Amino acid sequence: MELKPDLQVSVATAQSIVDQVVSDGTVTTVSRLYGGEIAAIHEVVFASPAHRPLVLKVYPDELRWKMQKEVTVTGLIQDRLNVPEPDILLADDSKRLLPLNFILMTKLDGSRLGQLEKDLTSDQLASAYAQIGQLLREFHRIPMEAFGYIGPKGIWTVHQTNHDYLTHQFQRKLKEFAERGGNAELAQRVSEHVSERAQLFSGCSQAVLCHNDLHAGNLLATIENGKPRLTGVVDFEGALAGDPLMDVAKALYYLDEPCTRALLDGYGPLGREHGPETLDLYHLYFVLELWCWMAQIGKQERLDRLSLELDACSAGSRPIR
Repeated sequence: MELKPDLQVSVATAQSIVDQVVSDGTVTTVSRLYGGEIAAIHEVVFASPAHRPLVLKVYPDELRWKMQKEVTVTGLIQDRLNVPEPDILLADDSKRLLPLNFILMTKLDGSRLGQLEKDLTSDQLASAYAQIGQLLREFHRIPMEAFGYIGPKGIWTVHQTNHDYLTHQFQRKLKEFAERGGNAELAQRVSEHVSERAQLFSGCSQAVLCHNDLHAGNLLATIENGKPRLTGVVDFEGALAGDPLMDVAKALYYLDEPCTRALLDGYGPLGREHGPETLDLYHLYFVLELWCWMAQIGKQERLDRLSLELDACSAGSRPIR
C-alpha cells in the first residue's frame, strides 16, 4: 500500500496555486522535499529573493481529510509555542488546481534536525533534546475538552476519561492485530498485561494537545554560535487530545539513553505517581500501533522484530496495584 502521492508538480501548476495568495511572485522551481510518510512535500522557489520559498503539501486521496486536520491543529497552536509553526496560506480541496487536496504554507528556517544530528556533539545533542522536552511541555499547556483522536474539525472519537479512551484504543488495536495475522497467544498476553495496569490510565484527568509524532524528522533547527536552536515544528497529522505522558512516551520511542535523559530534563517533572510505569505502558501501545501500521502498508519485514518487542514489553513485570 503506497500512500504518498507520486505527483509531479510543474512550475506552471505551482504558479497557478501561488497566484491565489501571492500577487507578484514568479515561480522558478518546484522540487520535492524530504519528509512525510503520507503527504508529498514540495518546495516552491521564486525568482525574486523578496519572496521567501513556500511549501506545498499534497495529501493522498485515501487520507484527504488530513489536509483539514492540519489546518485545525495549526489553529490550536497559533502563537502558543516558542518554536515557530508554519503559516497556512491556502488550503484547497476543490481539486481544481491539483487532482488532490493540498495546503500551501510558509517555509520555516533551518534544516531537519534528523539531518543535522549525525554532526552534533554529545553536548549539542543534549541541548537539542532538552529543547524538544520544553516544546512538548508547551504543547501540553494547551487544554482539550475531551480525550480522543483529532479529525478534520475537532476530536473524532470523544471520550470523557483517559481510562475509557486508552481502554478503547488497546481493544481496537488488538482486534486489528488479530485481523492482520498477529499471533493470538501474544495478543492475549498483551491484553492481560494491559488489564492488570489499566488503572494507570486514570492518573490523567485533563486532556491536552499532543503532537503525537514529535521526533527529529518533524523539527527544524539551526546551529548558532556552536549551539543548536529549534526553528520550527511541522506535521500535525497524528495529533490527538490525550494524556501528556502518551506524547512523552512516543517522543522517547526511538531515543537512546542520553537523548532520553536530555528530553526528560527539558520536559521537567512528570507530575504523576507511577510516571515511569505509565510511560512503559504507552510504549507498549506504540509498538502495537506501529505493528498494525506496518502490516497495513505491507512492510512485512518489520513485523517479526515488532512482535518480539511486544513480547518483551508484556512479559515478566508485576502488575501495578
